[in-house]
Amino acid sequence: MDGRDWGLFLQPYEQAVEELKVKFKTMRMELKLREAYAPIEFVTGRTKRISSVLEKAKRLGVAPDQLDTGIEDIAGIRIMCQFVDDIHRVAALIRTRRDLQLVYEKDYITNYKDSGYRSYHIIVKYPVQTALGYKEVLAEIQIRTLAMNFWATIEHSLNYKFKESLPDDVRIRLKKAAEAAFHLDTEMTSIRQEILDAQTEFEEQSNVVSRALNGIQDLYFYNRVREAAQFQMKFNELFELEDYPRLNGLATDIGISISKAKRSGQT
Repeated sequence: MDGRDWGLFLQPYEQAVEELKVKFKTMRMELKLREAYAPIEFVTGRTKRISSVLEKAKRLGVAPDQLDTGIEDIAGIRIMCQFVDDIHRVAALIRTRRDLQLVYEKDYITNYKDSGYRSYHIIVKYPVQTALGYKEVLAEIQIRTLAMNFWATIEHSLNYKFKESLPDDVRIRLKKAAEAAFHLDTEMTSIRQEILDAQTEFEEQSNVVSRALNGIQDLYFYNRVREAAQFQMKFNELFELEDYPRLNGLATDIGISISKAKRSGQT
């Protein structure tokens, strides 16, 4: 091990992780606003531990002065998707970005590993502006379904425990679990539209409830106590019946009352 300041060495990677997390979370929000559905479920990120960097460098034969180019996943981003098709959509979106440079891609979904590991990896160069100036760092973006991620997390823990030498029975059972996880993904894809319709309906219902209740609170703010109380009683009745079409109409009526209250306050 050399005598470098590891905190300073990792700082650009930590910055890259934080910036990329923000960018992909923003992408998720924008797609949801534009299309009412985002292929990204959630985003996480991490910087590799110093011990992990050194262990990987030793395993790959990377010299200490070549860590920047020899270890590609010091900065790691993980993007979780609901469906396998979403993975390819996200990968296509990343290819079009101008704020990072694509180095290469590894499709471990079509060409999964012998262990059963499935994921889509994209290696990118990402520019960060540090206190000492401009620096490009390598980062690995992993795109997976939730089922793939669950399996990969378990495999990683077991590999750490057994030092990459899994007992044969564990390896066989893990591979069977990987096949089961992929079968689950396949089944979920086959009923994708039904799942999306259910999620959209739930979100629309939640928005109606929020709109009505927030509107009732606004009426109290404008001192329309009697109206607010009447709307609250009607809301309770319709919510108990789960009558969302009429709740939507009620939210519209509340909005009209708020507009009148605002106009009255201005005169």
